[in-house]
Amino acid sequence: MLAKMVYHVPVFGWMLREAAQGSGTAKVLFLVNCMLIWLLAIIAFGYPAIIIPALVLVPTVFVLLLLITTG
Repeated sequence: MLAKMVYHVPVFGWMLREAAQGSGTAKVLFLVNCMLIWLLAIIAFGYPAIIIPALVLVPTVFVLLLLITTG
């Protein structure tokens, strides 16, 4: 249900659908596009574009560490 809603977003949904259901090349190109978008954000906005993804990853890594240690 959520995937269908995200797939209906005009450009981003098309890229996600191709990455999820497409070939290996589509997956690699999706990752390259994400990295290039991040690089463009760093060029446009500077330091906040670097620090905000790092701050978002902190709780994610914390939950992953808890899941690893609990088995």
